[in-house]
Amino acid sequence: MKNKIIVIMLLIGLTAWQCTKIDRKPDLKQSLMSGVDNINTAISKISTSKGYELLSVSAAGNETGVDVSSGTDTKSVEGFDLTDSITLDMVAGVYDFQPDFTRFWHHYFPVSLFKKTGESDHLIVNMPHRMMFRPRYLFNFGINDTIPPNNFTIDASAWHLFREGWYSLDYNLVASFSYEDADIGVCDINSLMDPVEGKSFTSEFVFPEGFGITVEQNAVDSARSSSFALMDGNDILLKESSVISKTGFRMFERQYILTIGEVEIKRTTGIDSIQVFVDGVLQQKAAVKIIDDDDDGDKSGDHNNSICYSRDLLITFDDGTTANLSDLISPALGTLKTLVSSLGDMYFARRIVDYIALSIQVSSH
Repeated sequence: MKNKIIVIMLLIGLTAWQCTKIDRKPDLKQSLMSGVDNINTAISKISTSKGYELLSVSAAGNETGVDVSSGTDTKSVEGFDLTDSITLDMVAGVYDFQPDFTRFWHHYFPVSLFKKTGESDHLIVNMPHRMMFRPRYLFNFGINDTIPPNNFTIDASAWHLFREGWYSLDYNLVASFSYEDADIGVCDINSLMDPVEGKSFTSEFVFPEGFGITVEQNAVDSARSSSFALMDGNDILLKESSVISKTGFRMFERQYILTIGEVEIKRTTGIDSIQVFVDGVLQQKAAVKIIDDDDDGDKSGDHNNSICYSRDLLITFDDGTTANLSDLISPALGTLKTLVSSLGDMYFARRIVDYIALSIQVSSH
């Protein structure tokens, strides 16, 4: 009798749980607010980190660094006949910032600044942190300058630069960075250019706290796609993606998707309304209006790589209340735009890490 009572109770509990599961409908407002809170929390942590400072590095003062990974013809730099293929094994080792002004100095590459101090199958560079965060100190270092301590480390586990002609590039960099022996992040950059296959670019930076940001760009013939994602481990906090194509002389957006946690907002050609999904369930009452400064349909600019660059989203919830997305994520929006731009540019990689690697390559000859 006791066993029968237990079985009946279990059946009643299971039935009640299933009914609750069936009756439970995803709530757009609650899901969106939860997603927005997660974004603002993540960005508040990222924006105060050394990793964010590294991503924000840009040209400061006069510089002579050569941008070798975005189209510069390295074979014609002031008479240096650099090889078409430069791989990690050509520059692998441990190098310390130890200027030697008795050696030859070249306008583009400071071949006397880094001394090999150890062996490694990685490219490990120990240098003063100000030369990474304020690159003018690296590019314009002089014989009378004070030599700061080497408290910043670049550890590149993968790096190559393959060039065959002006419109052909295969570039990869995987590197970790540390300041005062504390990890500040890992980057993974891949860039391909081919006259037939088109262009592709992926750039990722992962912070020690587990947050990650990624930019992807692809261009083939008359079609382009781009996306930006903010991750917490494997969970998507925010993702914005678009697909545009060329018709005649103008570029038109064919698809736009914005994901915030469990909420997905989707605009696609061929569908009259903007669709809103919560946890994969299409919302019948919710409405979204895209307020776009470029409503004329011309999407030819690079701003498609930016988070809501020229647009805002007016969201109407089931209860009739409304909210602008820009207001909801206003604490994070400025930082997000900076991150999109920084990931697409990756200045610290293309103009500093590559600069040092090529300096070592030139110095070895």
